[in-house]
Amino acid sequence: MKEVALMNNLELGKSGMHVSEISLGCMRMDQLATQEANRVIENALELGIDFFDHADIYGGGRSEEIFAEAIDMNPTIREKMVLQTKCGIRDGSFDFSKGHILNSVEGSLKRLNTDYIDVLLLHRPDALVEPEEVAEAFSELKRSGKVKHFGVSNHNPMQIELLKKYVDHDLIANQLQFSLMFTPMIDAGLNVNMEHDPAIVRDGGVLDYSRLHDMTVQPWSPFQHGFFEGVFVGNDDFPELNQKLDEIAEAKGVTATTIAIAWILRHPARMQPVVGTMNPERLKEIAKASDVKLTREEWYELYRVAGNKLP
Repeated sequence: MKEVALMNNLELGKSGMHVSEISLGCMRMDQLATQEANRVIENALELGIDFFDHADIYGGGRSEEIFAEAIDMNPTIREKMVLQTKCGIRDGSFDFSKGHILNSVEGSLKRLNTDYIDVLLLHRPDALVEPEEVAEAFSELKRSGKVKHFGVSNHNPMQIELLKKYVDHDLIANQLQFSLMFTPMIDAGLNVNMEHDPAIVRDGGVLDYSRLHDMTVQPWSPFQHGFFEGVFVGNDDFPELNQKLDEIAEAKGVTATTIAIAWILRHPARMQPVVGTMNPERLKEIAKASDVKLTREEWYELYRVAGNKLP
């Protein structure tokens, strides 16, 4: 393996675990041949990206399998990476029951060919959640050494508080949709006491809550606009935004892709973007964002040309 590049790290919540500030999301890994997946993973490690995000439903479990097969998972390789997976989504429902959580983790351990998961997230809120069962499952997984840390995904503050009433372990991360073209977490905080749509608090103030409670926000779909409506970088539907992205990128000697991630990393919440590219060259562009620091003026310029008005 080549020498690992230097990338900025962050502490995930207050776990004491320091990880790359950019995570590789493995949702599409099931679409790759084993050799292709190997190149993607090795390339990520060479760039200093040691955090890999999975879920039991990605590729029907095949994404986790191909990941382990691609690197011939063994203890020596395992200790070089941090593995996160998620559970709770079933076909047509959500399930945070103790039995489902435990069974899901067993499945992920088997597919990833590992003895432990570094971080387990509850994937999407279960309206029928019984937090006592979640607490029992987490305690059993922690005692057995099968899961080291826990968190949530797509949860609002009150849902997290309900879990915390029963769960004894810190919830260190919350995975949430966020990009330059999907900013409700930012909009509401800028439009306080205003009578227009951006002022509506849709998530219970989850960004400020996360900062107050030392939960790392992990933005997913950092290049998407809307809900999986497409990538905004290089998209002719957003000429003003792309002109500004290209302008800043040229001045800094990088690409617009780099700047789109640098915009997220500039936020003082110390977010950890989850990028899903399976293209090694594009991942190199993304990784450069760790060395790019946007000015306050550049950050707000991009926010405005993305279609947002300041009050």
